[in-house]
Amino acid sequence: MIHYHSAYYQIEDGWFMAKVLDFPGVVTQGKNLEAARRMLRDALREMALWNLEEGQPLPLPNPKATDRKADLLEPIRLTVRVQSGVAS
Repeated sequence: MIHYHSAYYQIEDGWFMAKVLDFPGVVTQGKNLEAARRMLRDALREMALWNLEEGQPLPLPNPKATDRKADLLEPIRLTVRVQSGVAS
């Protein structure tokens, strides 16, 4: 399990933009905070899978990752499960 740092920014009409501060490219939005959290978890999982499928390492979490402009900062957890299988 890896803990990254997420930031949420309230934009217009109650929507939130969300990003993972220490995993470049993981950015999304949701119509409210809970939707943004859900979308960000999905975006993080998909970006991590893409990195691994491409043979790229996952970025290391930065314990100092922060953004003073964010309305909310909180940890976001990534769990990677390795599945073994036999190719035919």
